[in-house]
Amino acid sequence: MEQFAKNRPAWALLIALVVVGFLWLVLAPWPVELEAMVGRKRVFLNAILGGVTLGALYFLVASGFTLIFGLMRIVNLAHGSLFLLGGYLGYEIATYTGSWFLAFPIVFVVVGLVGLAMQRFIFGYMEGEELRQTLVSIGLSVVIADLMLWYWGGQSYTTLAPAFLRGPMELPLISSINPTSGEAIFIRYPSVRIWILIAAIVIGVAMWLVLNRTSLGMLIRAGVDDREMLAASGVRVQLVFLAVFVFGAGLAGMAGIVGGTFQSLSPGEDTRFLLASLVVVIVGGMGSIVGAAIGAVVIGLTEQMGLVYAPTYSVVFTFLIMAAVLAFRPQGLMGAGR
Repeated sequence: MEQFAKNRPAWALLIALVVVGFLWLVLAPWPVELEAMVGRKRVFLNAILGGVTLGALYFLVASGFTLIFGLMRIVNLAHGSLFLLGGYLGYEIATYTGSWFLAFPIVFVVVGLVGLAMQRFIFGYMEGEELRQTLVSIGLSVVIADLMLWYWGGQSYTTLAPAFLRGPMELPLISSINPTSGEAIFIRYPSVRIWILIAAIVIGVAMWLVLNRTSLGMLIRAGVDDREMLAASGVRVQLVFLAVFVFGAGLAGMAGIVGGTFQSLSPGEDTRFLLASLVVVIVGGMGSIVGAAIGAVVIGLTEQMGLVYAPTYSVVFTFLIMAAVLAFRPQGLMGAGR
């Protein structure tokens, strides 16, 4: 950050002003004049919180995608199908056992095994052939989507969170001031979304630590940079990459449970979250966990703020951001040029 401020002082000042202004909008009570122009602060805060928590869901899906696509250079366009499959399986397990938490490890293992089969028997024979991977993975996604439609039908499913996570919780964010008593009124927001946001942060930090501070992460990064040299040193690169693929697939499955709790699951959600993952990876930078987190929050906020303040053009804003990143920083916000 210090180097950036020295090299681009004008941009650093502009970013600092934007951050300070944003924090003021979130933390400070709004004057009557501002509410008359923009609307109620409660609506603004709900849009911000909705964008951040939606970004947490996008991160859970896109982080697995950025491991598979960004690090391993495997074009798996069936990643969204793994998300939807995990959501359906999580609904079935949570409904049958009555345990929302039990669904997570089971879905992680089951969808991870599906990913293992995909990597071992399909993508393992197409290393470095991006076009073949793209076409085959599109075919896989269509087959998996049709099988899910055949079994679960076209209706929507919603996974219920545990009782203690239901209902709202009060956050230390002032939504308005009581005109009679002068007391601050704090915003209330669904508890489950806040805890899912916290879980996404914990998972993101853990993934970053594994990739950057452990021997396994060193092997993964070495295999990406120079696979032949790593194999010549005696490391079984295929097993390392297979483990990464399984983890990315399992993470997408767990994200499906989160998606089914956030909102309903129905046919077509696989395509929606695949596109979201692609945009997040492009904006954040391929292979970067921090970039995936930043990209997910940016896209989540853009979607929610657009739906509230410019619903007609909300979809356009997301792709405008992606186009701007591709134009001025093609490797992504946190991506490194290769």
